[in-house]
Amino acid sequence: MGQVNRRAVLLGGAAAVSAAALSSTVPSWANARTLAAAPAIHDPFQLGVASGDPLPDSVVLWTRLAPAPLNPDGFGGMPDASYTVDWELADDQAFSSIVQKGTVTAARASGHSVHIEPVGLEPGREYFYRFKTSGHISPVGRTRTAPAAGAAVNQLKYCFSSCQHWEEGWYHSYKGMLADNPDLVLFLGDYMYERKSGRAAADRNPRKLASTEDVTTLAQYRARHAQHKTDADLQNAHAMAPWIVVFDDHEVMNNWNGTTSPATDARKAAGFQAFYENMPIRSTAKPSGASIRLYRQFGWGNLARFHMLDTRQYRSAQVPDPSGSAGPSCTDMRSTSRSILGTAQEAWLLKALETHPAKWDFLGQQVFFATRDGDGNKATCESPDSWQGYEASRDRIAKGIVDRKVPNPIVLTGDVHRHWAADLRRDYFNHSDPVFGSELVTTSVTSNSDTATDPSSTWLSNNPHVKYCRGKRGYVRVTASQTQMRADFMTLSDTTEYDFSKVVLAADRSYVVEAGKPGLQRV
Repeated sequence: MGQVNRRAVLLGGAAAVSAAALSSTVPSWANARTLAAAPAIHDPFQLGVASGDPLPDSVVLWTRLAPAPLNPDGFGGMPDASYTVDWELADDQAFSSIVQKGTVTAARASGHSVHIEPVGLEPGREYFYRFKTSGHISPVGRTRTAPAAGAAVNQLKYCFSSCQHWEEGWYHSYKGMLADNPDLVLFLGDYMYERKSGRAAADRNPRKLASTEDVTTLAQYRARHAQHKTDADLQNAHAMAPWIVVFDDHEVMNNWNGTTSPATDARKAAGFQAFYENMPIRSTAKPSGASIRLYRQFGWGNLARFHMLDTRQYRSAQVPDPSGSAGPSCTDMRSTSRSILGTAQEAWLLKALETHPAKWDFLGQQVFFATRDGDGNKATCESPDSWQGYEASRDRIAKGIVDRKVPNPIVLTGDVHRHWAADLRRDYFNHSDPVFGSELVTTSVTSNSDTATDPSSTWLSNNPHVKYCRGKRGYVRVTASQTQMRADFMTLSDTTEYDFSKVVLAADRSYVVEAGKPGLQRV
């Protein structure tokens, strides 16, 4: 991937790695600022740079001008004026070989955010990019295009994460990702939180929000996104590789769904607008009021295809939590009229799965797909916010995968603040029902669950398709080849400790899935 001094630390297997060993892995280009000599408060690039949504001939380049990111008016200290921003894309980090360049206007109406979509790039290539405005130059970012459709690809390494509440910890996961040096990063929801921490031990939270009010207006959403974006480790991870992002609920409000009212429409519109302004996503996802098209697909040659789903915007309303009992809620959860994807998105996904252009199909989405059943009784039900709350919808997707003979389907999930690994069946209460795929669930970057405990042996015996659960913070690293997919569940010993030299990062558990042989195998 070019002549970059990455000095990456290998984190393979289950060996623990001291954070001190990773402290020197930040590449020089990740923080390069070579023109501006103005005081930091006047630096408009304090939110860093990012790239995302890679295609074979294009990738999104992003920044947002904000010399005072935490200003409560949401404009990041920018005057009420438009600014000309120059951008450059080069073959090398010194920008001696510039491939494309141009000029764009950063306007107040879009929070002075910048989204560049260069086209005509070479597939499967590494590039470097930067922005300039008003005598200042941005950090340098590194990105890459996807391989050409059908191109032979031997390996893809990517990391995925979710749930990064600002107050509840330091973003040490991204130091690990930087050392992993992945080709791609996926983020599966709860990039920011609209409300203050609810942890029982709130005094243990190592960071404070600039405002503890619940976020409801566009100005507040912009400022809250900006505070999360000021984290140096997050910025370095964005500058390292292209990201593919989707939201979950906290980018708008807890447990929101497809039902609408004038109040929730206004809040969705504000949340969607701020999300677009702060993410490296394409103009096809630019919101229109309380609507945003976020589900989309990406290919990685003949090796992988990513189906990025939206399980919030089109879902039926969640039923009351039945807490493992039977009754009307269970009847509703199993109703064929309910959907978690909505009719159009479900048809879009099933249509795509009719073809098999790549070895692996990864479904990147937000909430738990497999069943988690505490008592082993099919008559009872639980987890209405997950796919279990939409059983008919889940079965249509599972049946579609099986009927279409999708060779190697893997569901990628966030949301639940714990690592999980599970095999997928049509009927989870028939323990001999064939396995047709697997689910990898990433724990949170920081968001904690103080009262959560790992499953008991009784619980696991009722759910033999569940192979692993761990209530630590971290992320998942995936390495896919033509013969197997390996998932390393990376965990951190502590995210409330600022000094990374006192933190241990480890692969707590690793699994492989052999191509053409569904089911997780522990390494």
